[in-house]
Amino acid sequence: MSTAQTTVNPTPVNPSTGKLVVAWALVGVPLGYGVYETLTRVAALFG
Repeated sequence: MSTAQTTVNPTPVNPSTGKLVVAWALVGVPLGYGVYETLTRVAALFG
């Protein structure tokens, strides 16, 4: 049995909350719109 040690980075990564919110908005808003459009077109196709 080997005893491998892993080192943990002691400095925590703290991204800016504002940048995080903007990044999620840039991804989430178009994604949500695309899901909405897809569901409405599927409903029109099968409904």
